[in-house]
Amino acid sequence: MKTVLAFDFGASTGRAIKAVFNDKEIKYEEIHRFENIPKTIEGHICHDVDMILAEIKFAIEKAGKIDSLAFDTWGVDYGLLDKDGNLIHLPYHYRDERTANALKVALKKIDADELYKETGNQIMNINTLFQLISDDNIHKADKLLFMPDLFAYLLTGKKVCETTIASTSQMLNPLTKKWSEKVLSAFSIKEDLFAPICESATVNGEYKGIPVISVAGHDTQCAVAAMPAKSENAAFLSCGTWSLIGCELQEPVMTKQSNALELSNEIGANGKINFLKNISGLWLIQETRRDLAKTDKKYSYNELEMFARESEPFRSFIDPDAPELSAHGNLPDKIRAYCKKTNQPIPETIGQLVRCIYESLALKYRLALEQIAECTGKKFDVLHLMGGGTKDGFLCELTAQSLGVPVIAGPVEATALGNIMLQLIALGEIESIEKGREIIAETEKVKIFEEQHTAYWDEAFERFCRIIKK
Repeated sequence: MKTVLAFDFGASTGRAIKAVFNDKEIKYEEIHRFENIPKTIEGHICHDVDMILAEIKFAIEKAGKIDSLAFDTWGVDYGLLDKDGNLIHLPYHYRDERTANALKVALKKIDADELYKETGNQIMNINTLFQLISDDNIHKADKLLFMPDLFAYLLTGKKVCETTIASTSQMLNPLTKKWSEKVLSAFSIKEDLFAPICESATVNGEYKGIPVISVAGHDTQCAVAAMPAKSENAAFLSCGTWSLIGCELQEPVMTKQSNALELSNEIGANGKINFLKNISGLWLIQETRRDLAKTDKKYSYNELEMFARESEPFRSFIDPDAPELSAHGNLPDKIRAYCKKTNQPIPETIGQLVRCIYESLALKYRLALEQIAECTGKKFDVLHLMGGGTKDGFLCELTAQSLGVPVIAGPVEATALGNIMLQLIALGEIESIEKGREIIAETEKVKIFEEQHTAYWDEAFERFCRIIKK
């Protein structure tokens, strides 16, 4: 019997999950949770590493006797260390606006098609490469550590770079699983800025005698590792602050078509390619709720869902990834402005506003999955929806209706389970990811939302596609 501690950090919340494995079943409980509230320093949004580290140490003490611990986090963000191993500056948040013009600057040095051919990443200004070339501290840096590796380093003093998190950076080649010399050279980035690359499920150091394991550092890849899929034609949707929708492939797809469609190749914990699209996710609901609360309209998520259910369908749509909707602050007003700009009815009630978000997400999932099918030739027959979005029954229903395939919602704790499973693999308790998936499929509860596709959804999809192209 082994007991492990999984730290699962999102861009808004941090959690510690303690798990016990008895050779047949993983039993787990959340033992600590905290809000991951960024700090503003000299006008820049940064991650409060000192606060997070204090929460980590508190959770470890609270956990008692454990056999290992590990971290998974959101992608792309990093910390820079000086030659003495100290943080030069608090890590910048990917929503910080310093990268607003980074793409224009970067694409003068390397062509977009060439950059995609080298890295296979959806070209987004939040990616590590564009953050790095916008970072005035790069010339002072001795090492760059991605967020999960940074937290492990702060406990162990050991610097490593886990593969899945590195594959979100726009600098790693998914074919070779090495840094792209062409990309690094174009931006005068030295390869020794990065710590040695290590695979998922590797023990890397100790903290007070506790092994610290590099699992799949990217939370999406932890979630996919725990996907209880039985069909070879299964798609996945890791749904939380971000929505990442895609499928597993043996080889990356790095064509002009996949680049134009903004599809990404990320390395999974099992070494396969997760061919996917990044879509803004439940952050849109979370941010709307926060902004409403500032005007004394304080509602629970259940109340917002109820308002949406009671509102007229297919009234207004947004592109969840529209640049003007990506920054903090006044999101309801930004959504109304988007609808006005695109000559749609302006959401007047809270229900209309939230339903607009829900339906737009469901329709964007359909568009993304059709694009992925077009690039891979796959015909998807089921979608595994995992993560926090599984708690949102309305989103699950709308997604099944929009896609026209069954949606299997669960596990809710897919990310934490992937983290736990990979620790157990590193400890020799589970033989492989395939075996871990079998255990999860046999023991975790899922809910099936059957497809109820109608012509109304086809009409809505056509209108949605026209609107987001304006």
